[in-house]
Amino acid sequence: HNGKVERYNRTLAEELLYAREWISETQRADAITIWNIHYNYHRAHTAIGDQPPASRLHQTITNVMTQNS
Repeated sequence: HNGKVERYNRTLAEELLYAREWISETQRADAITIWNIHYNYHRAHTAIGDQPPASRLHQTITNVMTQNS
């Protein structure tokens, strides 16, 4: 799992954190929240057949916020 975390951190840094300048830490934190939704529910991941990670969830899981799907 450590490799997955390291890859996530690298992707976060490349696609968001260092992709632009931030005016404030609040702006950056808000952007991370939005980016995480994109990363987990919309961004294609080649390791799982160009599907987002949320596509692997079972339909019976009820603790996922519906506005993200």
